[in-house]
Amino acid sequence: MKTTSFKKKLVVLVSSAALITSVTAVLPANAADPSCTTASYVTTCVGATSDSAPYMFIATAAFNGTVLVWSHGLRPNVDIPVGIPGYGGYKVTNTPEPAPGGDKAVITALLGAGYAIAGSGFSRQGVNVQEAVAANVELIGIFKNKYPATKKVVAWGASLGTLITQTLAEKHPELVDAVALVCPATAPTDALISYFGDFMWGFKTFFDPTIKGFGYSAGAAGYAESMGDLVKFFTALGKLQAGLVSGAWPDTSSPLGKALETAKIPSRSALTLVGLMAGVPLRSEHVDGTTGPTGSEQLYPLAIAPAVAVLENAGTVGLAEVLLMADGEAQSGGIVFDNTKTDYAARVDADKDVYTMALSGNSAVSAMLGGLSAAPRVVGSPAAMAKAKSILSVTGTITRPTVLLTTESDQFTVAGAGQWMIDGYADQYAAAREAAVKAYKASKTFTPATNNLVALWAKTGAKYSKFTATGSPDLTAAAGAGTGHCKYTPAQFIAIAKMAANAATNGKFPNGGPITSTARKVGLSYDNKFRAPLFKSLG
Repeated sequence: MKTTSFKKKLVVLVSSAALITSVTAVLPANAADPSCTTASYVTTCVGATSDSAPYMFIATAAFNGTVLVWSHGLRPNVDIPVGIPGYGGYKVTNTPEPAPGGDKAVITALLGAGYAIAGSGFSRQGVNVQEAVAANVELIGIFKNKYPATKKVVAWGASLGTLITQTLAEKHPELVDAVALVCPATAPTDALISYFGDFMWGFKTFFDPTIKGFGYSAGAAGYAESMGDLVKFFTALGKLQAGLVSGAWPDTSSPLGKALETAKIPSRSALTLVGLMAGVPLRSEHVDGTTGPTGSEQLYPLAIAPAVAVLENAGTVGLAEVLLMADGEAQSGGIVFDNTKTDYAARVDADKDVYTMALSGNSAVSAMLGGLSAAPRVVGSPAAMAKAKSILSVTGTITRPTVLLTTESDQFTVAGAGQWMIDGYADQYAAAREAAVKAYKASKTFTPATNNLVALWAKTGAKYSKFTATGSPDLTAAAGAGTGHCKYTPAQFIAIAKMAANAATNGKFPNGGPITSTARKVGLSYDNKFRAPLFKSLG
């Protein structure tokens, strides 16, 4: 969430003079028939579901019978003051989004291929899976009423929209013929909450204990607390950046942090430790982890680069923690994160030797972990945690052909979410194959199990870091492949959509050859042997 481009992916006003009629009228506040206009054989319809969720769908005269229902990613449910990095000046909006980011290239290609597209802005923003699923169910019905010849429905979404899409497919499989999950957030509720919560707890414990992070007050007071936390977080982050080389600690650091500074443990080592124990990727958009500036080709990748990567990724993680935790607590009625039983030493045990220079050696690791073990933990509310699970309940069960596209070094929807889906389906598919064998033994008729998952990866490049003339990492250079959150090209989105749509029509995916070729043409990888780390909390 650090850059303007990511903000644009989350909040985009759909506009295309050639294909889309601008929405200027006030949308109806009930489930009345949509308002439709047709120009140059393209029909654009707008309306609102019964809970006032605005929607838009578009079809051409050459509609082929398959509609793609898109679910957009996270939009904050509160206004963000000017000055907050990434989201400053944001105003809450429920503008409908019928395709990824309202991208004209994607819209043109899909409509040109005969598909219809549809999407809602949903009735609320933030953590909105339940409301969004209800809106999509209604939207599918409205679309089919307008186009009775509809044969297939593809549900697809990105980021938080994948939780919406997967939940829709799990709860209403009768409405969905194929699924595409892009930069998936599909994972157990505990794992998602732990990822953001572990990071913020470690960050505040070392660098600014006045950050609240958890247990926000209700209403306006909680809003003020959360916005204040964002200011404190980014202030401390800026001071950490200034002290990357020198190792200086922010003046807001806790007594623990100041004691570690006195012990000559650099702040970058504590930042690296926080990233490791939460599971933040140690490669980022501008840090490949292997390249160093002239004169420091060996030392920089080992001692400095991990902290720079965590620092670059941290803006997204910290911002998301504050926004999601505040909203999740408000909806659940209490603290939804609990680390009273978390063993952070075990979390980093496998990493401490790999990153020994970045962590300043085992003695420094022991000192930092010892300080964390004595620090106050966050005590969650059992009732609130149970409520959070009901709000974000997803099993990962796959019953329809599903395309999964995961970025290896995504700092927001980390690769562990995609890997969790892959691992779960491996068990599911094995059980289906075993059932097919048992059925054959009983009936002597063999019906092979169908593989319903294609897992694609945007893999992180080996070397892409650039440096300025002074030897500092160039954070203005082009981002490396396989990094950042949901940074896919129009060609990649189009390929994923068409792959899911073809599977909806055929009831299955083709063999590996065509999939590999399709993926390679758009810079993606189809590699069933590749494995990403799971969430730290999942082991």
